[in-house]
Amino acid sequence: MAGVTAAAGTDTMDRRDVVEYLLANRKRALVISGLGAPTYDVTAAGDDDRNFYLWGAMGSAATIGLGLALAQADLPVLVITGDGEMLMGLGSLATIAARQPRNLTVIVVDNERFGETGGQHSHTALQTDLEKVAHGCGIENARTIRSKKELSEFAKLTENLSGPLFACIKVKSANKPRVLPIRDGVQLKERFRKAVLDQESAL
Repeated sequence: MAGVTAAAGTDTMDRRDVVEYLLANRKRALVISGLGAPTYDVTAAGDDDRNFYLWGAMGSAATIGLGLALAQADLPVLVITGDGEMLMGLGSLATIAARQPRNLTVIVVDNERFGETGGQHSHTALQTDLEKVAHGCGIENARTIRSKKELSEFAKLTENLSGPLFACIKVKSANKPRVLPIRDGVQLKERFRKAVLDQESAL
């Protein structure tokens, strides 16, 4: 799969390449990015009015994605967040399973680190298996992705509005340079709202 590199001797992928690949063919997708590195990754792949970047509200990326998916049932919604942020909001997976939004995909870019507080090991480096958590909550199509081939197969599923989908994508722990999007919350909200309305009217 072009554009996604792996570490020497492993099939652990580069986080920025993974996000760029996922967004390369986003079509009508609305994107919610979790705070910290996932937001930098999404911005690095190309700023877009249909991106809603979380500068705070840790643990809320999946719930915001769920609300958007329910409100815009004909548009694909893609949540891209990190393992630390997802660990803080595990209960959201149970609510997603209860509502079963067919247009929602939750992707955890899992470097097994708390990147915003110094790179300490997160729970996913120890005993926590996010795929099993998602399955246990009732999300039938949940998986852990460790290779380029698995990523390619999963990306095809996201095009079919057959969700909810959940993927924990294992990536290298190396930090990437920060690529910052706009930080004005009002501007971000207004441009995203307009983009959603534009997408809606185009259906």
